[in-house]
Amino acid sequence: MTTVDLVPDTDDSLASRTKWAVVDSWTVVLQELTHLVRQPSTFAWQLGFPIVMVLLFVYVFGSAMDVSGQGAGEGYLDYAMPGMFTLTMAFGFMNTAFAVAMTKEKGFIDRFRSMPMASSAVVTGRGVADIIHATVDLTILVMIALVLGWRPGGGLGDTFAAFALLLWLRLALIFVGIFLGLLVKNTEMAGNLFALAFPFGMLSSVFSPPDLMPGWLGAIAAWNPVSSTAGAIRDLFASPAVASGYWIEDHAMTAALIWPALIIAAFVPLAIRRYQHLSQ
Repeated sequence: MTTVDLVPDTDDSLASRTKWAVVDSWTVVLQELTHLVRQPSTFAWQLGFPIVMVLLFVYVFGSAMDVSGQGAGEGYLDYAMPGMFTLTMAFGFMNTAFAVAMTKEKGFIDRFRSMPMASSAVVTGRGVADIIHATVDLTILVMIALVLGWRPGGGLGDTFAAFALLLWLRLALIFVGIFLGLLVKNTEMAGNLFALAFPFGMLSSVFSPPDLMPGWLGAIAAWNPVSSTAGAIRDLFASPAVASGYWIEDHAMTAALIWPALIIAAFVPLAIRRYQHLSQ
């Protein structure tokens, strides 16, 4: 009879730690995607909100908006759809926070903490799972926009660059959502985060140029990271140009790259630290 000695892996090298961090992260990714597949109603609900917003703002309020100087409603679809893509990515952090809070409330995170797994795995695994989810959301929303008559005016490379900027913003805000989900006590408090997400997304250039707002409000909207991404992808999609008196609006592409990087640099360590100190 052959016996196999089960010797624990004692290799503490950087390569070994990196390998197991990746393996542990992928385990979390599979768990989150399995949960999503088994509860498609959650996915439908999260996607339903931006669809309703498209119909409401483009066809109800949009008919009275003159952003191109050609008359009310003219060119508004081309202006609003890039903003709608950005708003969907921005609001995603609220869904992330709720999902993390629910995972914590049901005891899954306590189980992870009791296992010999990398402390970064829950944070990075959740981030990868959510970026996959966001890609699906964005694909469906673009298909709906195409049905409504929206068309990207830039080349194929510019179009893919615009989608990459959208996912770059979503990736950054995922870590904000993870941190908030670990910070709140339960899913009820996580649900109240909509009060935070709504002004963050709406006080921007998503539906209206900052120059059409009162001065103080326009400055807030112009410096919102959501506005930077929306402005950058409008340039890439060759949407109708709107004059801006704000410096950051004229450098939207640079800001769309820098804002998410700053958010990631701030919230990834905060989320990992919060996970490590959950019991305190």
